[in-house]
Amino acid sequence: MQKQIPNKLFFKIGEVCEITDTQPYVLRYWESEFPSLAPAKNSSGQRIYRRRDIETVMRIKQLLYEEGFTIAGAKKRLEAEMSGRGDSPSAAVTPSSVGDTPPPGEDKGRRALLEVREQLREILTLLDRNGRS
Repeated sequence: MQKQIPNKLFFKIGEVCEITDTQPYVLRYWESEFPSLAPAKNSSGQRIYRRRDIETVMRIKQLLYEEGFTIAGAKKRLEAEMSGRGDSPSAAVTPSSVGDTPPPGEDKGRRALLEVREQLREILTLLDRNGRS
């Protein structure tokens, strides 16, 4: 059974391990193998994962452990999925998941703007936190 991802912007590696039921060394290895899994690091060098990173970890785990892919096969599948969905490993990341459902005609442009807005929020939050430390 998959755990629910808490509603917050950033997660430490220990939190990601608990949510995804993986070990830190596994996450670090997957980061070296899957370019789409690239958490930022804070000023002290700790990995800072976003919701998208956790969803990517869950998808990698599903591909490897449930669907039986090799690392190379999972990497190809994940790249294909992400190129077809505009950088999202899971259909769970949609405007409706953040409370904004675009009209059908504005779907692509609106989704792109919502994604940029979310990224800017994450950047500003990081800058704010780093400025206070």
